[in-house]
Amino acid sequence: MTGRAAGDTAVPAIAVEAAGKRYDDGTRALAPVTLCVAPREFVVLLGPSGCGKTTLLRMAAGLLPPTEGALRWWGEPSPPQDDARRLAMVFQAPTLMPWASVQSNVRLPLDLAHAPRDGADARATEALAGVGLAAVAQRHPRELSGGMQMRVSIARALAVRPALLLMDEPFGALDEFTRHRLDDDLLALWQAHGLTILFVTHGIQEAVYLATRVIVMAAQPGRVIADVPIAFEVERTPALRGTPQFAACCARLSALVADASASSPA
Repeated sequence: MTGRAAGDTAVPAIAVEAAGKRYDDGTRALAPVTLCVAPREFVVLLGPSGCGKTTLLRMAAGLLPPTEGALRWWGEPSPPQDDARRLAMVFQAPTLMPWASVQSNVRLPLDLAHAPRDGADARATEALAGVGLAAVAQRHPRELSGGMQMRVSIARALAVRPALLLMDEPFGALDEFTRHRLDDDLLALWQAHGLTILFVTHGIQEAVYLATRVIVMAAQPGRVIADVPIAFEVERTPALRGTPQFAACCARLSALVADASASSPA
C-alpha cells in the first residue's frame, strides 16, 4: 500500500501555516509549525512526551487557537460543518457515559445536533456495524472490554460521517494484541470511508504500520524535525510487521525519535 494522496493537488484537508502556541504563563508549547495534510492521507504525529503532538492535534480540531500563525481546513479559516467536510475527534480515553447504552453513546453527537431520532438511530446502528459491535448496542460500557469501549468511541466519531478524523493516542492504554487488531480495523475504516486521518502515537511500530507519512516532533518547544513518507509494495496486513522493509522503516524512525529525545531538555 502506497500513500493514497500521492500526486493529489486538491486543497489540503488541513493546512498548518506557521502556527505556534504559547500559554498565558509564558510556556511555549509549540514553535511555529508548517505542514499540510492532503485529503485521504493518514498522517501520524510521533515523538517524545511534551513535544506538542496533542497541542497540534487540538489546534487541528479547532479546540485550541494558535497564538501565532493560522490553520485552514479545506481552505477555510475555521472547521467547516457541511456534510462533505465534517471533522471528528477520538480522545485517549473512550469517555463514554456509563449510565447510557452503547447505542445512546454513539448517537450522542447527533442528539446534541438535534438530528431527528429515527435518522440518528440509523446512523448509530450503521456506525456500530462498521466497527463490529452491532450485537452490543443495548449493553452498557461497563459490560465491554477496553478494546470494545474504544471501538464504541470510534463509532461515535464515525456517526457524524466525518471526512477528517483526529485521534489522540486512542490505543495507547490497550494490550499489544488488542492494539494490533484495532490498527487493522482502523486501516479498513480509513479505506472504506475515504477518511483523512491525523493520528498521535508514541508507538514507532504503530506509526509505521498505519501512516502514509510520519511527522516526527521534538520538545521544548514542540517542533517538527522530520517529515517521513511511508510506502510499501504490499498491503498492510499483520505479515508486514515481519518484513525487512518494515524493520528498516522502524529503525529510521527510531533513530529520529532518539535524536528528538536527545535534543529536548530533560
